[in-house]
Amino acid sequence: MSIKLLKEMLYQVNKIIDIECGVADENGIILACTNESRIGQVDENVVNLPDNNNNSIHVINGIAYQRVVVNSRYEYIVFICSDTDESLKYLSLVALNVRNISSYYDDKFDKSNFIKNVMMNNILPGDIALRAKELHVSNNAKRIVFLIRTEKVNDTSHYEIILSIFPNRNKDFVIVIDEENIALVKELKAEDEEKLAKEIESIARTIVDTLNAELMVKAIVGIGTIVDNIRDIARSYKEAQTALLVGGIFENEKSLVYYNNLGIGRLIYQLPTTLCKLFLKEVFKDNSLERLDSETIHTINKFFENNLNVSETARQLYVHRNTLVYRLDKIQKMTGLDLRMFDDALIFKFSMMVKKYLEKMEKGDVII
Repeated sequence: MSIKLLKEMLYQVNKIIDIECGVADENGIILACTNESRIGQVDENVVNLPDNNNNSIHVINGIAYQRVVVNSRYEYIVFICSDTDESLKYLSLVALNVRNISSYYDDKFDKSNFIKNVMMNNILPGDIALRAKELHVSNNAKRIVFLIRTEKVNDTSHYEIILSIFPNRNKDFVIVIDEENIALVKELKAEDEEKLAKEIESIARTIVDTLNAELMVKAIVGIGTIVDNIRDIARSYKEAQTALLVGGIFENEKSLVYYNNLGIGRLIYQLPTTLCKLFLKEVFKDNSLERLDSETIHTINKFFENNLNVSETARQLYVHRNTLVYRLDKIQKMTGLDLRMFDDALIFKFSMMVKKYLEKMEKGDVII
């Protein structure tokens, strides 16, 4: 927030009440004060303030303090050099003004807040170009949304690390969604498709590797598609969300999940569960899919990984080729599907993905 706005507000306050008051940041540095000689000084009392209740008023050595948190990002401490009941009311009014001014400033002048509103569809499409021009944000630029999911942490260290990776506040925007998710709206430099793909992967890899190295946390990045107009950022964000959701079901071993590479998983995710259950019932009439043990499932997955190549699959499983053929014959007898035939293999692969999706749904791990 502009310090000038705080100073102007306190100048008006000084005309009404004849008590010294001011605003400090979370480190105790006085940003604005009715006693201008104190601006820039450090108030040591701020460091000792309890932070369990942001709205509480605390009195230290006859000076009353109150925290003001704006949009979970900025923290200010408002103080007044008196502890009378009347002064405490004045303090609350000053705190309210600081909060309102900060919110107004964010809405009107903060580029990150503007991008967040665009991303969340909280701004009318007709107003986007106008606001972008006012804030000097390029309307037509190649951008993409990365949605970064990490384990829950009690501080903002993961947010600060991502900010440090992308310090250009005019072109790259790091936005906190919740305790686990952070969105990065990144402007891309490359021009042709091949270089763009490399740039996107490099950015995502840097995020995952840095978070793992600095915080020892596992990060998963959902990647939307490239957009050329600022109003389409919302679409790229929704695609990144879908990438995380679908990837969490079908590709949970991957740290990077691209919306464009979701394939059949995206199709299954959009199907009603009743239709999925009906499909499995029709393909496996005697519930034979449920009777397959873990070793058989492992054999099937390895067979699919090797593009239905019997010899290569047998080599990787450390079994004789005839042993693998015997297992495939057994699977055919149980399910009625010969995995050596492309059509049957396709049906079985699709069925396994549908089954996995339904299991996630039953556990409540999927949000539609």
